[in-house]
Amino acid sequence: MKRTYQPNKKRKYKKHGFLSRSKTSDGKEVIARRRRKGRKNLTVSDR
Repeated sequence: MKRTYQPNKKRKYKKHGFLSRSKTSDGKEVIARRRRKGRKNLTVSDR
């Protein structure tokens, strides 16, 4: 049986990267929430 997580860098950044987060209002909320919490990495592309 194939596992659910099949790593793919392009897909990861396209779906969870900073630009894709910034495009939607919900994504902006995620970034704001993580800024408030003081996260070092706001999104997966900040590593």
